[in-house]
Amino acid sequence: EGAIRHRPFPNTQHMLAMLVTPSAAFRSPGAIPHHAAAVRRVSSVMQEDDAPAPAPMPAAKKSMEMDYESSGFIKLSEAARTKLDQFSEGTLDNGWATSTEISDKAGMIALAEKLNPTIGFWDPLGIVDDASPETIGWFRHAEIKHGRVAMAGFVGYCLQSNGVHFPWGIQGQFAGYDLPAVSFGDIAAAGGPADQWDALPTAGKAQILLVIGFLEMYGETSAALEMDGQKHYVRGGKPGYYPSFKGRYPHPVPLDLWDPFGFTKNMSPERKEKALLAEVNNGRLAMIGLFGLISASKGLIVPGLDTLGIAPYAGEVMAPFTA
Repeated sequence: EGAIRHRPFPNTQHMLAMLVTPSAAFRSPGAIPHHAAAVRRVSSVMQEDDAPAPAPMPAAKKSMEMDYESSGFIKLSEAARTKLDQFSEGTLDNGWATSTEISDKAGMIALAEKLNPTIGFWDPLGIVDDASPETIGWFRHAEIKHGRVAMAGFVGYCLQSNGVHFPWGIQGQFAGYDLPAVSFGDIAAAGGPADQWDALPTAGKAQILLVIGFLEMYGETSAALEMDGQKHYVRGGKPGYYPSFKGRYPHPVPLDLWDPFGFTKNMSPERKEKALLAEVNNGRLAMIGLFGLISASKGLIVPGLDTLGIAPYAGEVMAPFTA
């Protein structure tokens, strides 16, 4: 108890109270419910332990410890619970009444003219003909997000196809576990990017998918968006916006997923608008280009890409989606 009591972690009183009432997890560590008097008595008895108190933790090390009290984790949890309550009560504001984002077909036509004046608006499937503002927000956000992933994927595919990889290992001896040593070089030697994915250990694939799932979940969290002064994209928010990590979690997170080095921080609104248009156009091209690279690796004729010497892939690209 002495060691726990001196760490910047929820104290024993709070942890025991959480067992008595789940709602205590969404309150500050000092907000213990009145019916937890028994917990206080147990905690007070435990604090009378005669074990010597540990030496004070150095400030530098203490700042890197998980700190639920001073971080925004409790605030984020409380905001998320408020949103859930509003949703269950049917009082959650849709946000479009005060939003300046595109919400109809006319707005999409105007955006298309800015993106490509030559082609203009092209919607052969009539997706936005009678689409609701929520649907338009969803499609815009999906395009921006997939375009960003495709741009990163296109660059990664080119690098991995040319044998570029990190110089360190992926797994080895760790915490007493004698795991087989596997390096990024071993994975790169398997062949092209698709072969490299097949060569990854199952645990490595699971970790990648879990991280993607966490990033998706956090990016969809309205409470996190509103802590940045934003709204969810289907409730009148800005499509493509990703909330900040800083000050939200007990463990320090020094960089954000979007613009980690703050390149766009001092841009004027006009410059940001122009950059977003360029991003959407580049993302569209990257999505086409990435599928072109994958097709060329299967031996298909892709003008401009099938002559680049892309390593052929003998496996089945769509295997994860087959029964």
